[in-house]
Amino acid sequence: MDLSNASALVTGGAGGLGSATARRLAQRGIKVVIADVDDARGEALAREIGQGSVFVHTDIFDESSIAKAVETAVSLAPLRAAVVAHAGPPPPGGGGRVIGKDGKRLSLASFAHTVNVFLNSAFCVTAYAAEAMARNEPLASSQRGVIINTASIAGFEGLPGQVAYAAAKGGIIGMTLTLARDLAPLGIRSMSIAPGTILTPAYLKAGSIEDAQNKWGATVPNPKRMGDPEEFAALALHIIENDFLNGTTIRLDGAQRF
Repeated sequence: MDLSNASALVTGGAGGLGSATARRLAQRGIKVVIADVDDARGEALAREIGQGSVFVHTDIFDESSIAKAVETAVSLAPLRAAVVAHAGPPPPGGGGRVIGKDGKRLSLASFAHTVNVFLNSAFCVTAYAAEAMARNEPLASSQRGVIINTASIAGFEGLPGQVAYAAAKGGIIGMTLTLARDLAPLGIRSMSIAPGTILTPAYLKAGSIEDAQNKWGATVPNPKRMGDPEEFAALALHIIENDFLNGTTIRLDGAQRF
């Protein structure tokens, strides 16, 4: 895809996967909209990467907030890429197994919250981005844009206690091909990346990088370490530039299986 005059939207743009992706896209000369709720980190990142990139405070539970982020991207340049890499707040009462050790069931509110964070909001970003891309003039390649959602290896084989998360990420995987077929007449591609254990801030809440690598890196066959957000970002950029990648989910997990 010709990216000589293009903008990109990255939701969760101030987070681990999102910030690495925003940096990589800005280095490519793309004007990036960093969409996140973390104002301090988002604004600092926009100043750091430059290239006309901006931060837009974006609440993934607020449709009008998502619409504003997309509109901002369109105002910078034709929106050619959207990378959906956000997470969200934990569910009310916490998550866990369908029947916990106390014998109580996982609440519907907890399940629905997780699906809203990781699936429903991703669809909302996807739909708004696709609508904007459909208005683009097609490039010489007949392409108008590409949308990359973030799945997870949990969507293929979730661990105990991941029923809600696995359902949401399985939904991302399930909609990727159908979305590509829906958008094919418009020249818009749909792809997903399914990361394994990537060393993001979420894995550092309970200890150091060394602790995280010792615990989680040991589960990866090769290379024997956790993934790096830069590897996610490199794959996202390659997907954007490679027009023949469409309608599939790529595992980024070092052959990790549970």
